[in-house]
Amino acid sequence: MAKATSGSDVPYRELGSTGERVSCIGLGGWHLGLKKVDESLSQRIIHGAIGGGINFMDNSWDYNDGLSERRMGKALKNGHRSKVFLMSKIDGRSKKEAKRQLDESLRRLRTDHLDLIQHHEILRYEDPHRIFGEDGANAALIEARQAGKVRYIGFTGHKDPHIHLYMLEVARQNGFHFDTAQMPLNVMDAHFRSFGKLVVPQLIKQKIGVLGMKPMANGIILRSKTAKPIECLHYALNLPTSVVITGVDSMKILAQALEAARTFRPLSRSQLASLLGKTEKAASRGEFEPFKISSLFDSTAENPDWLGEEPKRLQALVEQ
Repeated sequence: MAKATSGSDVPYRELGSTGERVSCIGLGGWHLGLKKVDESLSQRIIHGAIGGGINFMDNSWDYNDGLSERRMGKALKNGHRSKVFLMSKIDGRSKKEAKRQLDESLRRLRTDHLDLIQHHEILRYEDPHRIFGEDGANAALIEARQAGKVRYIGFTGHKDPHIHLYMLEVARQNGFHFDTAQMPLNVMDAHFRSFGKLVVPQLIKQKIGVLGMKPMANGIILRSKTAKPIECLHYALNLPTSVVITGVDSMKILAQALEAARTFRPLSRSQLASLLGKTEKAASRGEFEPFKISSLFDSTAENPDWLGEEPKRLQALVEQ
């Protein structure tokens, strides 16, 4: 089990009902494979995050054609793996494709197990049905958990809170309880198609770990000139999140994230009202959360082959 770095003053929080304690700020994996982040910098960022007290590491099978996972795997050698709570995600909706992607992630990350694996980009109402079908992806993850390849199972999405709620309902119908759910939680989300208002209360009720992402929407929210980076991070931390995952592409941005974690104090009613008042107009049409209102962030829409084959029984019905 990953533990806090000795002497760290980054707060740790409970991860749902798992009994795990994770840093309130998590290191996003996507930025680690960007062209402007060379391998040396990615290693410094990861090691700096661990040294600063961050133990939650985010990644995904599809980030930068696997480069993000490979870089994180390299950085976690020589004893660092035991210091972190390692999460990745898979896109496969079929059992076969989910297993293939998970095994590839394990190889890239140079580990025999993930602490958390998540079904990625639950964006469509058909996704839950494919995942929980007879030969769906969740069967592969349950088998992987039984084999010790993964410890916990969750899901992510960035499109619509109602689809998250539907995923929870289909899971319930199939007798399955997710350990975590990941979604955009930021100062704009509070006003538009809000995951914070609709999904988070259900996760708390079901004791599912709340993973916040896109606290600044890759900097897009900052372009609204309604909130500063520290305000964005403090707002997300003020929600009942287990972890707020943020992208880091420089040591300066890492220092900013660590400072936000160390200085966070629960926001007063007046502080919260002031922040939401400043962001309400800009947030009203979803312009600064383009992942909700466009397909620009929908990687699986651009790469449908990542999802794997449709269920054979449905294909047979269509072909009759």
